[in-house]
Amino acid sequence: MTDKTFTVFLVDDDAGVLKALSRLLRARGYEIRSFTSPRAFLADHDASIPGCAVFDVSMPDLDGLELQQALTAGGLQRPVIFLTGKGDIPTSVRAMRAGAIDFLTKPVSDANLLGAIQRAEKEDARTRLANIELDSINARFALLTPREREVMTQVVAGRLNKQIAGDLGTVEKTIKVHRGRVMDKTGRTLGR
Repeated sequence: MTDKTFTVFLVDDDAGVLKALSRLLRARGYEIRSFTSPRAFLADHDASIPGCAVFDVSMPDLDGLELQQALTAGGLQRPVIFLTGKGDIPTSVRAMRAGAIDFLTKPVSDANLLGAIQRAEKEDARTRLANIELDSINARFALLTPREREVMTQVVAGRLNKQIAGDLGTVEKTIKVHRGRVMDKTGRTLGR
């Protein structure tokens, strides 16, 4: 059984496939949002919800690969698993190069689908954690004054206080003060 807050977004133009997959995944404890149209999925998609997407490759209007591209182009990060009734190597290679978790053929075995979803769950958690860390770093960086940013950039480049002071037209003591403020605001230690 999985954490119920993980949602599987199913997109397939075959209502029978959606019903069967929904039944299987609900029985395993997943939340399900199913769509018979890629455009309906894009219109209703909420990237803040932890989850993965399972896309049929062959659909009218937008195929699964185009749907994956639309998500990525919109800046949305969502692990994607592809299902296809007639898979070919070039299509599977394109999907995997675009970041797909897996490319499975129908009829898909329960074990293969569940294994792919578990990998997607781990990838989603890793990505969300990385985004939280990046947001935290950006928030701390935003606290710096323009001068503190200049000093930090030079420190990160390996420059000594004396060299930075010369470049910025100030004294070494002032650089030490800026460096200390950067450390306080960012929670990071900057080498001497």
